[in-house]
Amino acid sequence: MNPLREVSKLTNEKNTINEEVEIESTEQVELTEGNTGEAFVSDEAKTEDTEVNSVDQYLQEIQQLKEKLEEADNRILRLQADFDNFRRRTRLDQEAGEKYRAQKLITDLLPALDNFERAMKLEADNDQTKSLLQGMDMVYRSMVEALKKEGVEPIEAVGKEFDPHLHQAVMQGEDDNFGSNIVTDEFQKGYLLKDRVIRPSMVKVNQ
Repeated sequence: MNPLREVSKLTNEKNTINEEVEIESTEQVELTEGNTGEAFVSDEAKTEDTEVNSVDQYLQEIQQLKEKLEEADNRILRLQADFDNFRRRTRLDQEAGEKYRAQKLITDLLPALDNFERAMKLEADNDQTKSLLQGMDMVYRSMVEALKKEGVEPIEAVGKEFDPHLHQAVMQGEDDNFGSNIVTDEFQKGYLLKDRVIRPSMVKVNQ
């Protein structure tokens, strides 16, 4: 359904009904003036009862047209409200699309970021390995900075209270160093894109 087309159609219908109401009202006035004696066609053809019935019929028709007009007004108001809601939803969708435009690309990059982090935890046993790790660290930092400019931030996990919206519990344990329902370990880092969770943290939670 095209809301604009429906509103235009109902507006035309409303105008037509208004014209019919005006015509019926005019005919009623003419009929009433005719009852004063100015324009009788035939005394035998028009009795008093016929005239009264005709007036009642016109009044009924006018009332019906008024009801149709009111119904058309209500339909127009509902369609305008629907159209306003449609425009608001469209605007919100456009804003969300702009706000989270890079989500798919960022989601695809996260596994590469994980691999960099795992590789940089390796112990360097010679100068060549150290040099390689230093180069990887530079690339990693460049990726993190680029993601940060797009609004990507890591989710804080260890030491925080478990939040099912931010964390995905894959294990439970008992650790006296942490309180109940506190995250004790993080197995995979989670990330936020502005205010949206694009990947929850995989964690271990204290009982």
